[in-house]
Amino acid sequence: MNLNSITDSLAFIKPEIAITIILVCVVTFNLIFKDKNKVLPLISIIGLFITGYFVIGQFSLNNFAFASSDYKGLMVVDPFGAFFKIIVVFSSVLIILFSISNKELDEASNRMGEYYALIFGMILGMFFMVSSADLILIYVSVELLSLSSYVLAGFTKNSLRNSEASLKYVIYGGVSSGIMLFGISLVFGLTGTTNLYEINTLLQTPVVNQSTLLLAGILIFAGIGFKISVAPFHFWTPDVYEGAPVTITAYLSVASKAAGFALLIRFIKVTFVKSVDADGYWQLLSLIDWKSFFILISIITMTLGNFAALWQSNMKRLLAYSSIAHAGYLMLGLVVMSNQGIMAILIYFAIYAIMNLGAFFVVMLIANKIGSEEIDDYKGLGTATPLLGISLAIFLVSLTGLPPTAGFIGKLYIFIALVDAKMIAVAIIALLNTVVSLYYYIRVLKNMYLDKSEKEIEKFSASTPNLALLGILVVPVILFGIYFTPIVDLAKNSLSFFGF
Repeated sequence: MNLNSITDSLAFIKPEIAITIILVCVVTFNLIFKDKNKVLPLISIIGLFITGYFVIGQFSLNNFAFASSDYKGLMVVDPFGAFFKIIVVFSSVLIILFSISNKELDEASNRMGEYYALIFGMILGMFFMVSSADLILIYVSVELLSLSSYVLAGFTKNSLRNSEASLKYVIYGGVSSGIMLFGISLVFGLTGTTNLYEINTLLQTPVVNQSTLLLAGILIFAGIGFKISVAPFHFWTPDVYEGAPVTITAYLSVASKAAGFALLIRFIKVTFVKSVDADGYWQLLSLIDWKSFFILISIITMTLGNFAALWQSNMKRLLAYSSIAHAGYLMLGLVVMSNQGIMAILIYFAIYAIMNLGAFFVVMLIANKIGSEEIDDYKGLGTATPLLGISLAIFLVSLTGLPPTAGFIGKLYIFIALVDAKMIAVAIIALLNTVVSLYYYIRVLKNMYLDKSEKEIEKFSASTPNLALLGILVVPVILFGIYFTPIVDLAKNSLSFFGF
């Protein structure tokens, strides 16, 4: 790789360069002006808008970055990666806006420079995860994301559950990273390369030991499965979601999960698919039966997530198990092993980001007022805070997947992909799981509107800026449930994987 190649490749990583520059700016500003932390959110949001502009430009690109004549490329810049980067940028802007009003962060007001710097560290890791075409870069980017999120999970230090969340996250994350690295070493030992495209070419020859490759593939999936919270790699999720600040909980449930799914889809598509037929179905190499494996994982994940949520008494834990269940639904799109299935995942994720962040935002605003996240303390809140109550009801109904909300459209496209692939039994299991999820979401609404609190609750509302932000999240959930063509078109235009 010569100097000209490196210089040319820099043009393909403008979003990553922008995030790095903003990270340095945040750290530098915090060091020089320690008493002006209120400016940091403004700097962060401006930086994210600039980054978003560069990401939009990547929808028209299909290139390798840092490639040479004898090496395919370290990164891939394509519309598929740009789609997930937009979700990360969108989520990051909202999380920074959420953080301004989060009372949990008040005790750490003198450390907000580190808080925003760590968020940008996460963003940088997620950007590289989304575009990685090399196992070494995949591992480094996962570690960059993980190390930043470990610190953020225990950032406030104001309770034992916060420290417990961070400790459990570190332990589980360290184990999953080690397992993933061992799998990567096995693949390198089998093929002599870490580039996904070169591995795909080598796997089409009969010289690779199939049992060793199967073990390596499952070990790598374990590392990715930890990030997307699928069973049996989900154990960290409820405790970390409950103990971490609600802003970081929401961020992990959307942005980190999005980057993990983008990485998983690219890993499978690039490494194990030999061709795509005229109908858009993937023809996989016969070395590993990924389809059966993912069917099992998705069914276990959605079933465990939904049934475990039935007994939760804390809203953050309930939404944690809900997030696990949604990971199971998203896996169904990959199970189909087709372009239509991936399009369903993209549509689902765009909608999931809005409704899940909205639900966590309302939980945060209510916790700011009543100082609790317990579902029993939500009794009578429907009348005490009508706007927040109605908004939470809309988000929960959408998370269930009922019309006329956008959540229905997300699940509809997943079911359409399953039916077209003649996977009727799996579709029925997913439908039954949706019925189960209706129970625990409605239980929250029952407490808010039908049960009376034993103590008198004063009426309250959020501030005007927070209500405006809430409106920005509520309106798309309703609008995209009725008119969803823009999301579908964006997903269709983002199906391009460079190299296929």
